[in-house]
Amino acid sequence: MGLSLCLVAVLRGLVLKLLLFKIVVFTSCFASHANAVQPFCHDDESSALLRFKESFVIAQTASRYEGAYPKVLQWSSETRNCCSWDGVECDEQTGNVIGLDLTSSCLFGSISSNSTLFSLLHIRKLSLADNNFNYSQIPAAITQLSGLTYLNLSYSNFYGQVPFEISNLHMLSYLDLSYNYDPDSEEKFLQLKNPSFKTLVSNLTRLEVLDFSSINISSEVPGLLSNFTSLRWLLLEDCELHGAFPTKIFHLPNLQVLIVKFNENLSGHFPEFHERNTLLHLGLRQTGFSGRLPSSIDKLDSLKILGITGCNFSGAIPHSLGKLAKITELLLGKNNFIGPIPSSFQNLTQLTFLNLMQNKITGSIPPWLGNLTKIEYLDLSENKLEGPIPQSVSKLKNLDSLNLRFNNLSGFLEFDMFLNMKSLTHLYLSGNNLSLVFEKTNTNTTSSKFQLLGLASCNLIEFPNFLGYQNELEWLVLAGNKIYGQIPKWMLNTSVDTLMALNIGSNFLTGFNQQSTVLPWVNLLIFNASHNMLQGPLPIPPPSILLFDVSNNKLNGEVSHLFCNMSSLYHFRLSNNNLSGMVPHCLGNSSTSLSVLSLGNNSFHGVIPQICSNNSRSASSLRLIDLSHNKFQGQLPRSWSNCMVLEGIVVSNNQLVDTFPSWLGSLPELRLLVLHYNGFYGVIEKPKMDVDLFSKLHVIDLSSNNFTGVFPSHYIASWNAMKSNESNGLKYMGAEWNFSLSKDYQISGSDVYEMTVTSKGVDTYYQVIQDIFAFVDLSDNKFEGEISDLFGKLKALRSLNLSNNMLTGGIPSSLGNLTNLESLDLSRNKLSGQIPQQLTQLGFVGTFNVSHNNLVGLIPQGNQFNSFDASSFEGNPGLCGDQLLKKCATSSSSRAPFPTAEEDDGDSESLLKLVWGFVLAGYISGLVVGVALADIMINRRALSGWLRSHLTQG
Repeated sequence: MGLSLCLVAVLRGLVLKLLLFKIVVFTSCFASHANAVQPFCHDDESSALLRFKESFVIAQTASRYEGAYPKVLQWSSETRNCCSWDGVECDEQTGNVIGLDLTSSCLFGSISSNSTLFSLLHIRKLSLADNNFNYSQIPAAITQLSGLTYLNLSYSNFYGQVPFEISNLHMLSYLDLSYNYDPDSEEKFLQLKNPSFKTLVSNLTRLEVLDFSSINISSEVPGLLSNFTSLRWLLLEDCELHGAFPTKIFHLPNLQVLIVKFNENLSGHFPEFHERNTLLHLGLRQTGFSGRLPSSIDKLDSLKILGITGCNFSGAIPHSLGKLAKITELLLGKNNFIGPIPSSFQNLTQLTFLNLMQNKITGSIPPWLGNLTKIEYLDLSENKLEGPIPQSVSKLKNLDSLNLRFNNLSGFLEFDMFLNMKSLTHLYLSGNNLSLVFEKTNTNTTSSKFQLLGLASCNLIEFPNFLGYQNELEWLVLAGNKIYGQIPKWMLNTSVDTLMALNIGSNFLTGFNQQSTVLPWVNLLIFNASHNMLQGPLPIPPPSILLFDVSNNKLNGEVSHLFCNMSSLYHFRLSNNNLSGMVPHCLGNSSTSLSVLSLGNNSFHGVIPQICSNNSRSASSLRLIDLSHNKFQGQLPRSWSNCMVLEGIVVSNNQLVDTFPSWLGSLPELRLLVLHYNGFYGVIEKPKMDVDLFSKLHVIDLSSNNFTGVFPSHYIASWNAMKSNESNGLKYMGAEWNFSLSKDYQISGSDVYEMTVTSKGVDTYYQVIQDIFAFVDLSDNKFEGEISDLFGKLKALRSLNLSNNMLTGGIPSSLGNLTNLESLDLSRNKLSGQIPQQLTQLGFVGTFNVSHNNLVGLIPQGNQFNSFDASSFEGNPGLCGDQLLKKCATSSSSRAPFPTAEEDDGDSESLLKLVWGFVLAGYISGLVVGVALADIMINRRALSGWLRSHLTQG
């Protein structure tokens, strides 16, 4: 399922808090001199500072910290004493400038080695953090400031290689080059490769604080850091680190903060702790650390934050962890911990954050959790917890977020216990076996003001009345319940100004209790009402909408031109309704944002809108197009060749008339092409240029069209993705996607393909398709010539269907190399010769059909062939063998037996046309979602029809 929770808002808040803390630390260095007699600075240093000021533009946007202000504006030649200037510190005796704090000073511009800054040779402390130095390099002239003990260049848009000259600053105790990166794209601006990490720090043995977070280091953590006995802070977040982390670093005598999170290729384990440890904050999130937590972890008795979410730790959570009485944040989610929640956790009375999500925790929720009254965030989701939710949870008066979704919790739950928790804003109960009970008499004095509320699959039969008194909801999930009838009018007045996401999918809703079809929520970003019984016209969302899913209903009428105003539309799913008319061509204007367009199984007609036509080739984000089972006419839009991230095209069962779209072959990400049952026609020409086309294709279905001639072997040779059984990193075939709802919420996931392959009347259903599978269907056309030997190189093939064509020659023995093949259909052609003995190597073939050809000789015996019945071989008068109950004549000449007159007559009747094809029963089958502080899970269900997409947020 790949569910991930992206706590974007929390992370950004922590980053700013960390920056603020650094500012406070540095500012305190100056504060100690505030009451001293102010010295008089030197004229040359005053002049140097003024020239340094003049080299920049003051721009408020150059700093991110909300408390930023331009300190240098106060600097003036009229104020002769620079020691009185904001951000400047002077030596009390000599008057030399020894400190410069321009943190968050709104400076924009570049710094070169000629800057007058580097003439301040007495400077000891320098902070230029949180400015914008316009992608300039850190000047090598920094080495001239040889007395520096404090250097902070974080958050300042420096770019390129970190200069070797920093390694000459032997007096440094504080070095921070972190977060010189783009926070939106997460591109790292600084790199540390030459010199390497090890080379740069080897001489900086006095370091107490080292922060290289978000620098592209791409190396191992040097073991020599374990000799830096003065080190207090080591922050190496998201640095592309790899290899094994030196365990001796854990034992540094003064270490207080160790953060190496978001280095997925960094492995390591916890050592045994034999002495009390000074660690306050340990952050290993999303690394390759593994093993068990040692029982000696109680020696970290100063620890306040332990963050190991998203690692590979396993085993039981040690009881000794409950002895860390000072801990405030315990983040153990997304590991492989087993067993119950240790009872010793009831001693952790200072806890504010407890995260155990996505483990294998068992037992019941312990009642003593209600005694941890300082908890603000509690996440026990996606475990194996059973039994009821204890009433004691209502005692957590400071609780802001409670996540219990996707466990095995059961029983009747009185929901009013949550309504009296005044701090509770985020509540997730989805995906359990709970039955919610509400008081029959509702009041408008509800204490709780929910922002995110997940009540999916909670056995609701109606909309809870308390929702009518909620006016701050941002995210509401009621999917997968038993709510029937119309959506009540009062519900349409709930949180009209704040609601961003509403999921009411998979219920029994029939419509809206109002005349207008315009949805009332003015800031709505996600609307999912799929898998209901909605009737009437298509509801109209506000222009802000990003994801709109009303698939699998009974909606009718046309698509309103009001959808032309929705320029941010990302997912648009109308499949499996009774909609008709022409699709507004204005939808092509949304192609820069549109990722999924699913209109299958309706009655749309006319030409297909031009998509990607007005945008650059790289601008479009369109990944999946499903227009199947409609009445579209004309040609495929040639503009689709501009959709450079397009992964899937399904236009089956329409009235399209066109030649083979070879021009789609240049799309670098195309993995699925389904043209089944249309009027595509003509000879598929050999590509004019000798280049690989459709190189990433996994599924191609050209069946039931009017193609003629020889299928070019060049295409088969270029299907590189079908040649390997090695996974490319994706568990299932699907289109990855992500988008931001706001600065606080981000969603990511994938649309996973599902399909049904039909052969000899037998359906083989694939709910998901592993990324190493491949399918080829060229059946029911008029292809001629011989079957290419190159098919034998497509080792990822699970199904090959060439039936009902005009193919001649023999069956290539190379098909015996397709050892993973599950279905092979060569029936109703003009194939001759014998069935190759090599085909007995196909150990996984469940369906096999070579009927109605001109094959002769003995049917091979052994392996799967012994399980095939006569229908697999009938209509070949020259074949003989046990399957046909026809013995082969013995002859020294080894000639194939000739048919009798009766057999010849029996095969003389005209061949009935057999339509066989891939049937894509539900193309976007699973939508896997990661949400920041939100309750969303996407699920796809395969129902009758084509391209079923269903969003069930839990």
